[in-house]
Amino acid sequence: MTNQLSALLPSYYLWMVVLLPYAGALIAPLLAKAPKARNLLAVLFSFLAALFALLLLLPILQGQSLSVYDSVIPSSLPWIPEIGVNVGLLHDPYTVILANVVAWVSFLIMFYSLEYMKGEEGLTRYWFFMNFFLGSMQLIVLSDNFLSLFVGWELVGLCSYALIGFYYSDEKKYWVGTPGRSALGEEQAYPPSHAGMKAFVMTRVGDVAMLIGIILLFVYSGTFNYQQLANSTGWVLSLSRSGLLVPVALLIFGGAVGKSAQFPLHEWLPDAMAGPAPVSALIHAATMVKAGVVLVARVAPLFYFAAAASSLTVQPFFLTVSWIGAFTAFLAATQALVGFELKKILAYSTVSQIGYMMMAIGLTGLSADFAQGLSAGLYQLLSHAIFKACLFMAAGALIHLSESKYIDEMGGLRSRLKITFAAFLIAVASLSGVPPFSGFWSKDAVLAVAWNAGQTGLFALGAVTAGLTAFYSFRMLGIIFFGKESAKLVEVEVAQHGIREVSPLMWAPYVILAVGTLFIGLISAPLGVENALDSASNAYLVSLFPQLSAQAVAPPAFNVTSAVSTPSSRIDGTSTLFTTGSSSTPR
Repeated sequence: MTNQLSALLPSYYLWMVVLLPYAGALIAPLLAKAPKARNLLAVLFSFLAALFALLLLLPILQGQSLSVYDSVIPSSLPWIPEIGVNVGLLHDPYTVILANVVAWVSFLIMFYSLEYMKGEEGLTRYWFFMNFFLGSMQLIVLSDNFLSLFVGWELVGLCSYALIGFYYSDEKKYWVGTPGRSALGEEQAYPPSHAGMKAFVMTRVGDVAMLIGIILLFVYSGTFNYQQLANSTGWVLSLSRSGLLVPVALLIFGGAVGKSAQFPLHEWLPDAMAGPAPVSALIHAATMVKAGVVLVARVAPLFYFAAAASSLTVQPFFLTVSWIGAFTAFLAATQALVGFELKKILAYSTVSQIGYMMMAIGLTGLSADFAQGLSAGLYQLLSHAIFKACLFMAAGALIHLSESKYIDEMGGLRSRLKITFAAFLIAVASLSGVPPFSGFWSKDAVLAVAWNAGQTGLFALGAVTAGLTAFYSFRMLGIIFFGKESAKLVEVEVAQHGIREVSPLMWAPYVILAVGTLFIGLISAPLGVENALDSASNAYLVSLFPQLSAQAVAPPAFNVTSAVSTPSSRIDGTSTLFTTGSSSTPR
């Protein structure tokens, strides 16, 4: 009985990670007349979801093996039985790490919101959509099929529309952009309601393409399930004969282009800064824009290995993904170079950093080592989530204290805001790729994949973008903290009788994240964080294609604790390893 109970616990934990945020969302309206209880419970439910995510991570850190469809995890329930569609959740090291990134960063942002949003109108609506946002993102991360992923995908889009347009009264102080500035005859300043609608409409373009791709995939395969797609090659042959193999992959990728703000559907994200700072942090660090990266990480191995087993190629898909990612990274970095609106600089930075993640995953199909690109993309996602959440929350504090969203209306804040300055400096250093911070190792991993794949053009573009990133990041830091105190700031200082550090309830979350990015950077080399993520990526691929990896090995990940000792044979990017009925040979 005890063994049966312990076997069922992982499934229970998985469902709690998804369902607890939804429960928190539903409770918010019920407690609208008890604001203190409503606010605390909204944060508590996100914390409980994070704890359950941690419980899923602990076995990995203890060296236990996990498989996507292990028999001890009955985490699938009937949904549309007429066509054999179930609602199921994944349980593998790669997915569990993603779920923990989303859960813990989101919790810190929710905690920060307690103080930042104090006194705002519409907090019941705010807490409802923040928790609903978190639950929908976890549904995307943990889903074992494209249909339930798409449900989470659309719910995330709805929540982003509601939260970006949170200040729907459209008061001028909440506008994004610079009033009076125009480009091609159009004013470059927008009210929150416009920004929310722009995000909703632009991402729908990609969503339509994605839906068409998923439907075509179902028509030719008869399933939405990742495992069933991995275990069959018939759908690949059928799509190939129809000339639709690469187009279907690209259509699904279209959803990622929209949701993750990649060129040419990237301009909605900077305008999304019309929402409150915690919303910006949640969208950029833990939820919406990361959804596209998760989608491509699911699509890439399915199309690559299924095609390789049938002696087909989908290289044009991987070239498209990697080049769009690299070009977007470069383009957005050049836009951040000239910005003066603090959150818009950070927004263009997010677009650029997501480009690195896309480039890494695109390189999986162009490399000899498929898993290396997946792990580099995951490392960049993990690193970016931490330092970007830190930057956005610190930016919220700076905007709150200076009563301005423009960096040239700040200046000289280093001595007044020592805690915020220290956290901002660490996060900027990580974003810029300064050793030993986590951003250095994650960016290095992405560039290493490009170099090892012989993609010198992608490597060069990524390296140039890294230089641009360092320039705009330290420009922003210098103007805010080392620049001359602006006349606007002097007025604010007189009116407020001095500028002081924000409440610990606000600075504690971003200080924790700043310490996190430094800690991960410091342990990355000695404890083998990159190897651990590489092992997690291999474990996901091996468990997704179990019939192709009979000779799996279990290399230690963290040197100290053998943290991710998962079945993890090296997944090489060669079709000879993935012929039906054969087994892979460890590299």
